[in-house]
Amino acid sequence: MGLDMYAYSTDQTLSRLDFEKPKDRKEIAYWRKHANLHGWMEQLYRSHGGAQRFNCVNVALTAEDIDALERTVLADELPFTEGFFFGESIPEDKEDDIAFIAKARECLAAGKSVYYTSWW
Repeated sequence: MGLDMYAYSTDQTLSRLDFEKPKDRKEIAYWRKHANLHGWMEQLYRSHGGAQRFNCVNVALTAEDIDALERTVLADELPFTEGFFFGESIPEDKEDDIAFIAKARECLAAGKSVYYTSWW
């Protein structure tokens, strides 16, 4: 058991939060136990009115969100986050985050939607 985190792209237009997973989704990133990124995504979810327990919920990511994430990652300012199954973020996660940011931008530029989800 543990925190598994995913980012997907889809051709569908998504609502901001809590939508059903699209059938045409394509995985563009996977992280295992990167708790601090998960904490950032939960803060984003909550800032847009998300009220569910932050597990197995979907959050659409806009270009502005990706820009904000990039600033946060490059400044090493992801919020410290912990949870029973979350594990710990490690410095090497930063490379994966930067790679995800680039892929997300490519998908958004191609007119696709991008979203984050997790399971723990």
